[in-house]
Amino acid sequence: MTLAVKVTGHVKSVVDAELPGLTGSLIASGITAGDASLWGAAAEDEASRRLGWVRAVSVSRPLVPEITALRDELVAQGVTRVVLAGMGGSSLAPEVIAQSAGVPLVILDSTAPGQVLAAIDGDAESGGLEKTVLVVSSKSGSTIETDSAKRAFEAAFRDLGIDPAGRIVVVTDPGSPLEASALADGYRVFTADPTVGGRYSALTAFGLVPTGLAGVDIEDLLDEADATLLEVAIDSPENPALVLAAAIAGGGDLRRDKLGLVTDGSHIIGLPDWIEQLVAESTGKNGTGILPVVLLPVSPELDSKPDDLQIVRFVDDADAFHLFERHTGDVLVSGSLGAQFVVWEYATAIAGRLLGIDPFDQPDVESAKTATRGLLDAQPAPTAPAFVDGGVEVRVSDPTLAASGTVAGVLAALWQTVPADGYVSVQAYVNRLEFAQLAGLRELVAADSGRPTTFGWGPRFLHSTGQYHKGGPATGVFLQILERTDVDLEIPGRPFTFGQLIQAQAAGDASVLAEGHGRPVVTLTLTDPQVEVLSLFEAAQ
Repeated sequence: MTLAVKVTGHVKSVVDAELPGLTGSLIASGITAGDASLWGAAAEDEASRRLGWVRAVSVSRPLVPEITALRDELVAQGVTRVVLAGMGGSSLAPEVIAQSAGVPLVILDSTAPGQVLAAIDGDAESGGLEKTVLVVSSKSGSTIETDSAKRAFEAAFRDLGIDPAGRIVVVTDPGSPLEASALADGYRVFTADPTVGGRYSALTAFGLVPTGLAGVDIEDLLDEADATLLEVAIDSPENPALVLAAAIAGGGDLRRDKLGLVTDGSHIIGLPDWIEQLVAESTGKNGTGILPVVLLPVSPELDSKPDDLQIVRFVDDADAFHLFERHTGDVLVSGSLGAQFVVWEYATAIAGRLLGIDPFDQPDVESAKTATRGLLDAQPAPTAPAFVDGGVEVRVSDPTLAASGTVAGVLAALWQTVPADGYVSVQAYVNRLEFAQLAGLRELVAADSGRPTTFGWGPRFLHSTGQYHKGGPATGVFLQILERTDVDLEIPGRPFTFGQLIQAQAAGDASVLAEGHGRPVVTLTLTDPQVEVLSLFEAAQ
């Protein structure tokens, strides 16, 4: 078996109860056969256009020599640095593929001006723009973050006297506006299967082109996935996708609706981040869903063990007896990266059936985009903060949250609004390269609030967990962290800058969460981030 899923304790009872129904309904073989009726009549139309991922391995095979040949051509020209501009599944799958292979790939999934500039400029080790090829990945061809990055790189290449046509590679769906403009501009274009949704696209051109150009053995990745396809297609209690789906979505009214993802000795790096967007965006709708919570082996939730949190541990050997002894009640998963992609995609689709939802649509993602566009068009003055504490501007969705007049007091008040079955979402709209330590705030918030806590870099989470925040259970409270910076960058051909764009994205999402869905939101703007990050950590303790 190329991937093992082992369960013990309470979760084994859930799995044992669910497996007869899953095998009897022939859902595994039905998915493989492309049966769009599996999720009900309301989802059938969408599902009929979104099951191409089950054929991704065979469809993607012919891409391998094309990608390899292009890489050889670029390397011969001295172009060895690969930057990927993409959002959601278009960046998260390539990120885990490259990290796990130990291959450098620059991921640009942010509109923070400093992060965009760093992606353009490069560094002494990898080289600068002279050695760079940009991969632009967008299914729709109209993703604002990706389009903005493309425009900035085009201008930067031209400033150096480099023809962008030789340095920009486009991955998109056939017939998209990006395909048309890219072909007109002479760019190399790879089109992906349009019947594969973005979050299920790891084994399509979206996952393979940037990583193959960076030097990953993508044929080996496809071989790993291929070796798993028969296992997940069989309606058997040993099918790892059925076991995993039952473990994360079974149990009926007693289901644990939060999924703690822990990398505990696995050689695969960053897989929980990819799973987070796959599961959250696929299941978080109609007031239900599964909330993935990416954890460290020492995270507070592993000690407090909330009743609504199911732990999944990624290990190198799920059959190791000592792991069963130490982690009773956890789900243990081991296997190659290609196998993980296949099994989690199948399991997520099957989980949708168990939850009674369409796992292929994302009905609430557009709301934040619409709000952002409105703010960019209107360019309103920033709302006045409720108060300023040591240089941190504090804005709140409910004035009662600001009664203390201190950051520590606001956070304490926000934690008080978390329902007994709720969660905290920390969202950092900052330069991730400069403030990577902010991710550590998650651990402090989880300990202080006493509830499962997620952490997302803005705006990339808007294309993944953002769907769950609005469409899932109304139990979340939200902490936004923004930075005030003098660094900004024009977006050629647009009437707004990257700095204005990221500010509008944060404000737009906050308004949708608070005004559209009644969720509590606190926004902290660090006016001197280098100084105030430390005080923020102190306030969260």
